[in-house]
Amino acid sequence: MNPIFQHSQYLLKRQVFALTGKFRFYDPAGNLVLFSEQKMFKLREDIRVYADEGKSQEVLMIKARQIIDFSAAYDVIDSVSGQKVGALRRKGLKSILRDEWEILDVSDNVVGLLFEDSMGMALLRRFLSSLIPQNYDIVIGAARVADLRQNFNPFTYRLNMDFSMDTAGQLDRRIGIAAGILLAVVEGRQG
Repeated sequence: MNPIFQHSQYLLKRQVFALTGKFRFYDPAGNLVLFSEQKMFKLREDIRVYADEGKSQEVLMIKARQIIDFSAAYDVIDSVSGQKVGALRRKGLKSILRDEWEILDVSDNVVGLLFEDSMGMALLRRFLSSLIPQNYDIVIGAARVADLRQNFNPFTYRLNMDFSMDTAGQLDRRIGIAAGILLAVVEGRQG
């Protein structure tokens, strides 16, 4: 696997007021390791992730299965091998009150969950103020394998992604990276 997917922590940044969705991932040393630019006004999400801002090496694809779907599913594909790594599926009705996603393996079996960790904070955020930062947990089976914590900044969406508790390597970092991008895309539509 590409070494850029082997870090235990990443920082995802997205400009809030930009006309295009540009996502930059930094390693713990502050080096840019991944870049993605979301095309605006597409009916079906097709997000490409690159190893650099010059887009010289595509490393990951995130593709929506359908055009409009309340419980949208997104396949995560390794661009180098062309192989599906897994998928993320939004739990439509449950996500009204608190964001919740299923993590699927290559055969679409549910292997984990991604969810906002506090129902109370999620409700406050939805009904009172979008200025309240979100915090997500990823669990595989019964084990918490990642913490995705948004930092409040009115000009830049910042998501700290911590995979250090995944000592058994249960979560493929490519799925974790895709989850971060999808959360930033959804946040951009909700906020």
